[in-house]
Order: sequence, then C-alpha cells, then structure tokens
Amino acid sequence: MNQVMTETFLGHMLFFGFALTLGTSVSILFSGIELTRKNKRTLGFLYVVFLIVQSVCLWFLGWDMLTKLYPLLVHLPLIGIFSLCYKRPWLISAVSVFSAFLCCQPPLWALNLCSVFFDHRIAESVVYGAVAFLTYYLLKKYTVKPFRQLIEISVKSCIILGVIPFLYYLLDYGTTTYTGILFRGAEWAIYLMFSAVTIFYFMFIVIYHAETQKQAALQRERDMLDMQFRMAQTEFDSLRQVQQNAAVYRHDMRHHFAHLQGLASKEKIDELKEYLQTAQSDMDAITPVRFCENETVNLILSAFAAKAEQSGIRLTIDAMLPNSISFSDTELCSLLSNALENAIHACEVIPDSNNRFVALRMYPRNNKLCIDIRNSYQNEPVFDQGKQGSPGLPVSTEQGHGFGTKSMAHIVEKHGGVFRFSAEDGWFIFQATA
Repeated sequence: MNQVMTETFLGHMLFFGFALTLGTSVSILFSGIELTRKNKRTLGFLYVVFLIVQSVCLWFLGWDMLTKLYPLLVHLPLIGIFSLCYKRPWLISAVSVFSAFLCCQPPLWALNLCSVFFDHRIAESVVYGAVAFLTYYLLKKYTVKPFRQLIEISVKSCIILGVIPFLYYLLDYGTTTYTGILFRGAEWAIYLMFSAVTIFYFMFIVIYHAETQKQAALQRERDMLDMQFRMAQTEFDSLRQVQQNAAVYRHDMRHHFAHLQGLASKEKIDELKEYLQTAQSDMDAITPVRFCENETVNLILSAFAAKAEQSGIRLTIDAMLPNSISFSDTELCSLLSNALENAIHACEVIPDSNNRFVALRMYPRNNKLCIDIRNSYQNEPVFDQGKQGSPGLPVSTEQGHGFGTKSMAHIVEKHGGVFRFSAEDGWFIFQATA
C-alpha cells in the first residue's frame, strides 16, 4: 500500500513539475521578459519556490485540493510577478499566463490517452513531460515571436488574442476542476464548450476581417503616399533639369554674342533684332523666376506660376526664405506641389476666370518654416472630424484624390509641426508651421 501511495505521489509530483515547467516557461516567453543572467536566477528561484509549495500542498492537502488551489498558488502570482517585478503591462501578463495554460492542454491530452492503455501514474507523467517539452520547442520556434508582436501592437489586439484563452480557462476550471460537470457527461456542459468555441471562432473571424481590412486600407494609403512622394521626386528632377538647361544656355552665351557681333559688323539690323527676340524668348522659357534665395522653392514656384498662368489663375507669391531650411528637397517638393496642385485644381472649376485666385506666403520665424496658402473655390469643401472640434483633413469625393493632403500632414508632423485646413470667407486655407 505504501509503495502504491509513493508511486502515486511521485507520479503527481512529476506531473505538476512538468506542468509548472511548461506553463512558467511559456508564460515568460509570451510576456516578453528578457532572459538576462539575473532574470534567469530570479525566475529559477521562483520556480523552486512554486515547486516546494506544490509539494507541500500535495502531501498535506491531496491532489484534488492542489488542483483547485493551483490558480491561487501559481497563475495569479505569476501575473503579479510579471507586472510588478518585471514591469510588464497587466493585460499582457494575464494574456501570457492564460495562453500558456491553453498550451498545456496537448500534453494533458497525451497523458489521458496514455492512461487508456495502462494505469501507471509515473509512466503517464513521463509521457506528459515528453509531449510538454516537444510543445515548448514548437512554441518557441514558431509561435513566440508572432504572438509577442501581436499582443504588443495595441490593447485591442491583446484583448482579441486573450479572449479565447481566458474563456477556456474559466470553462476548464468551472466544468472540470471545481464542479466536475463535464466529466459527469452533462449535455449542457458539453454543448457549452462546443458553443463557446463556435461563437468565439466566428467572433474572431469578424474581428480579424475588420482588422485586416483596416490594415489593407492603411497599406493602400501608404502606397498612395509613396506614389505621391515619387511623383514629387520626379517633378523635382524635371525642375532640376530645367535649371541645368538654363546653365547650359548661359554657358553658350559666348557663341550667341559672337553671332550677334558678326551680324552687327555686317549691319544686318533686321536679322540682329530677330535673333535677339528669339534668344530672349528661349531664355525666358527655361529660366526660373527667382522668388527667394532657396533654389528648390524657386524651381517649384516657377513651375506652378506657369501652370497658374496657363489656367487663367492669378497667383501671388510672397516667399522670404533663406537658402538652407530644415526640410529636404523632396519634402519641400511634395509639400508645395500637393498644396499648389490642389489650389489650382480648385480654381480651375470656377467659371469666371476673374475670380480665380491663389495666394502663397512663406517665411521663417523662430527657426521654423511658416506656410500660408489660400485659394478661391467653387464647391464648398468638406472636412473629416478633426481633434477637439477643429476641422480635420479635407475630404475628396473624387476617385484617387485626397492622398495629397495626407502626405502634406505627414511631412509637417514628421518635423514636429502643426497644420490647419479651413474655409473662411470664400477662401480655402492651408496653414502650417514646422
């Protein structure tokens, strides 16, 4: 009799030891605790304490009572230790422990399957331990990294991942450990398990679909912003090419002067006038107008001044910028190109060309770039919901539009600045300081 009791006790100790090893190890991996030498020593000490407490409870209270007390002896202390000692968020700590409990079920199934063929507690626990170590290996290799990334994305993501392990935890202890209803074959308890799995399976599908749709929309926006940025880069390169052409033309001026001198020496006044007029037109066509000292801004404003003139739009520019500012050339090109493109597009639909106005002011203040661009418009602009009741970004109803303003906002925020879109007294206004 004593030998049977000893084997049973040892079998139970092996089972709880393996379960404790798997549960705590997986919990630590899931929670993201860094396994430094100090942390390993501390966690190893805690493991020994848990094992001793389990052994004492098993010896004096028995298997059933230890099983019922297990959440108080191990699970809740682990959540507290992870949160208080290792500064992990409470939610992440709880989800990690409940998910680790869920991972202990395959070894438990192997143990119960083993008990069907032979009744030897130590052998059953050894089988449990073997499957537990295999489970740990597979989890560490394939599951830990994506699990940790998902629970740390946001609180919502952590809750979504934690719902099923938490509910399984409650159902397992509620229908087996504390009541035994499931083992007595109560139909409602069995169907409760099945129903819970079914409900949360479809809830997960709905939530996961919503999240994937949201991520897909964000990816589309990023792609469009990247496209806007590449377009700005291309436009800037073309403007740079215009400047290089002007430099080449200036370099060839000596040839023009030589030809003019030849015409003058032969007194061919009419040909001389015609050549001068042609040369002047060519130079005007390729020479950007200088609005300020900043070369990039001059190129951009010159291009849009020509576009505004072609569309019958009166564009007034007041730009007082130094040659060097905090924005890169591509950022300046994207920011100004999107703003002026939108302004010109809004003015083009105004029937009366006398009412087409675009006004731009740029100036430095306290080491920051200040921008004020306003234009007249025909159609009343619509804004999305901004912060604290202020207007947000303008909303475009046209397919493929609306990404330019998001690109502008992204650039301003990247430099720690603020921006504002508004419509006042017939003017659409974009203001930014960064």
